[in-house]
Amino acid sequence: MVHAIECRSNAIHGRGPELGSYPLGDNNIVNSSSNEVTLQQENGQPLDTESEVRDTPVPPAIPFYTECSEAAQAQLFNECEEQFAQLEMLQNEIILAEPDSDENPQEQSVNRLTAVAAELKQWQTRRPELLSTNPEVLLVVGAEELQKLNSQLELVLSCSQAKRDTLRETLKSEQKWLEEKKEVLRAGTEHVVKQRLENERLSEHSVLQDTKKKIQKMKDYQNRLMETLADVLAEHFPLPTQETNADKKKKNIPQELNENLISLNEILELLMNTTLETPHDPYISIDETFWPPYTEMLLRHGIAQRHPEDCFKIRLETFY
Repeated sequence: MVHAIECRSNAIHGRGPELGSYPLGDNNIVNSSSNEVTLQQENGQPLDTESEVRDTPVPPAIPFYTECSEAAQAQLFNECEEQFAQLEMLQNEIILAEPDSDENPQEQSVNRLTAVAAELKQWQTRRPELLSTNPEVLLVVGAEELQKLNSQLELVLSCSQAKRDTLRETLKSEQKWLEEKKEVLRAGTEHVVKQRLENERLSEHSVLQDTKKKIQKMKDYQNRLMETLADVLAEHFPLPTQETNADKKKKNIPQELNENLISLNEILELLMNTTLETPHDPYISIDETFWPPYTEMLLRHGIAQRHPEDCFKIRLETFY
């Protein structure tokens, strides 16, 4: 009945019916297709791809009919008058059928609820009918419905394209991240396999032999260092001889030569061995076999240091 009132008002003002005034039979099909597109978008189902959208032929433009002829308007006006008269008659019947005010409000609410439920059930089982059979009126209403549906579909298309572009960018970043993680996993797997094969190849005996080889190599290296040190000391720090003693006598420097003097190499070797063998007491006593210039040189250059309580004892300086 509301549709009849709207049609009557539109006919009086000389306008076509408003959008959605008539429940057209073909309109149900159009609305169902629109609902399917909306349902696909809500469920996150992918719409057509870009190529499909681009290759889809554009439908021809729908002519927009805004006005009907005078005959169609007159027919529509008569139909609206009939519907309005029927509406007034039904309204009067409803007023006459209203219950008395003395009835309990709770019972009124229950009766009203029962009536509304029955009316809802009736509307659900009732098939929509056309209020007008004029093809010109139906054409105008259908054109308006198609225009509205077209604008809605264009909006859905633009939104779906924007969402598709965003999902493509996300997919690219996720694929790049996945490739990086695959590379890390591949490198880690190769390293684990390599270490496993190496552990299987090495046995206790091979580890022992390898350790012995390393120890022997370090001993050889130590011997070479000691030989090189001995050669350097023998060349640059020799023991005093009679010739050097005679030169000092010419300079009026009295100097007595002890035949039991030990070389600088032997002094250093004695200091190192004492430090390693008795680290709790690394001092050695200075006697007449130590040539004083060598002892003073070691003390002066920080290679050795004296005992804090006994000046005739020295030890190797701590270098660590």
